[in-house]
Amino acid sequence: MRSLGKFALLCLALIAGPAWAAPAAALLAGHDGQHDFDFNVGTWHTHIRYLQNPLSSHESWTTFDGTVVVRKLWGGQAEFEEIEADGPVGHFEGMTLFLYDSQAQQWSQYFANSDDGQLDSPVIGAFKGGRGDFYGEDTVDGKTVLVRMVWEDITPTAHHVEQSFSADGGKTWEANFIGDLTATTETPKVPTAFADPAQHDFDWQLGTWKIHMQRMLHPLSTSETWTTYDGSVDVRKVWGGRADLAEIDTQGPSGRLQFLSLRLYEPKSHQWTLNFAHAGSYTVGTPPMHGQFHDGKGEFYAQDTLDGKAILERFSFGNISAGAGQDQQAFSADGGKTWETNWINDQTRTGPSH
Repeated sequence: MRSLGKFALLCLALIAGPAWAAPAAALLAGHDGQHDFDFNVGTWHTHIRYLQNPLSSHESWTTFDGTVVVRKLWGGQAEFEEIEADGPVGHFEGMTLFLYDSQAQQWSQYFANSDDGQLDSPVIGAFKGGRGDFYGEDTVDGKTVLVRMVWEDITPTAHHVEQSFSADGGKTWEANFIGDLTATTETPKVPTAFADPAQHDFDWQLGTWKIHMQRMLHPLSTSETWTTYDGSVDVRKVWGGRADLAEIDTQGPSGRLQFLSLRLYEPKSHQWTLNFAHAGSYTVGTPPMHGQFHDGKGEFYAQDTLDGKAILERFSFGNISAGAGQDQQAFSADGGKTWETNWINDQTRTGPSH
């Protein structure tokens, strides 16, 4: 299959899951798990117990209390969670992107915290008998460990979530994050914004837009056939502007495209990461694209493959005004000496920022 870059590939095809996804789907045959996380939508008070030094002889726990807000994306095929909490050791802000794979009938969970602005590797799994078990990998003190997330004790007004690590291949598990959530009507605390002006680089795009897309069907080839899509873009602020979430919904001759772009600010590097996901797939393109804005133009880069060959990928934002903007995707097969544009998105504002 021809690679179209992280943006294009995630927009155009359901990305196959890992080799072990198919047996899981067989076990869940006849069960549509798309609604398994419906209980999670809403506003919650969270009480968190957190182990500060997991998998060590120093068992020191601390606590956080705060609010969690979860809303649906793509009619329930995805969810977005924002966490804001405080405790004796300081302030905690996190977010989780939940994506449903309709083929494997599994969910993936991608977590990020505001300290580093990076999405963690996902945990992937499903619900059975009212309990959700999700597995992945992480590192502790430079060593790879297994991660398990468990969702249980689910009622209309409360639920329990617990993260554990295993350093012995799953024989034993040590809990390190325990959250008890209860429904609330309290207003979430507004995140404190960083003083760095670069965190506002995407503020111009907050709000609603009309979008016209032009896509080259076969980039870096002798064919220059293009197709088009038209639709809408909705961009919301997260973490006081240190992140934002763009939801795109378009229609064209090739069908409907629903995808999102999650942009996270990295306070240490003063850069942003772009992360793309497509409706119906639980995969976020990796690695993310990194970059920043200069003089009103943003450029972001990553390495990708096309027909099995390594290429460079560039995503740029320009022609920005109060009511319009344009972004483009381009590929380079010669180390950045020349670039071929293969995706052009023109946006016109239709509504103010939220």
